[in-house]
Amino acid sequence: MLLTVLELIGIAVFAASGAVAAVRARLDVFGVTVLALTTALGGGIIRDVLLGVHPPTSLRNWPYLLVAGGTGLIVFWFHPHVAKLRRSVLLLDAVGLGLFVTSGTTTALALGATPYAACLIGMTTGIGGGALRDLLLREIPLVLRREIYAVAALAGAIIVAVGHWIGLQKGLVALTGASIIITIRLIALWRKWNAPVARGLEG
Repeated sequence: MLLTVLELIGIAVFAASGAVAAVRARLDVFGVTVLALTTALGGGIIRDVLLGVHPPTSLRNWPYLLVAGGTGLIVFWFHPHVAKLRRSVLLLDAVGLGLFVTSGTTTALALGATPYAACLIGMTTGIGGGALRDLLLREIPLVLRREIYAVAALAGAIIVAVGHWIGLQKGLVALTGASIIITIRLIALWRKWNAPVARGLEG
């Protein structure tokens, strides 16, 4: 029950980030809802497609759709107030990333994926929705150009895979992986860390 509640919180936060981006791009209410659903559920759908789970889990559980779509509508109508909660949203986004990556990696391992494949699938679960959001808005995905986001996700996924490989307790491993992701994300935001880019480019 606790895990389900935490997953729904993660979905709501990711949906809010997608809806806020859609509002800033001046999309209509349908566009805002679509961006909210895509951001919140996109990573999980990609995970399930890669693992051969059909139909995807998020499309079989109505609460996931309800929370994502409802959050999108709330942001559409109350976006000035949501914008004031930026720090809280960033904190919850870090928590959501940790939960999605560790659950995605654990699911992949449980379904027989190799450790390295599970790491990539887990990372994709966490960042996939945001990447799809940016592509729909005709932008280079944020995770590829700013902040320590995908790197944090991959680090947590590796922790989960290594813990599974050496036979540690699954709950402890998932908690550790999520904590690593959340810590890296929050420190990166606090210190304004970005991954290095190529130097000497003109323009």
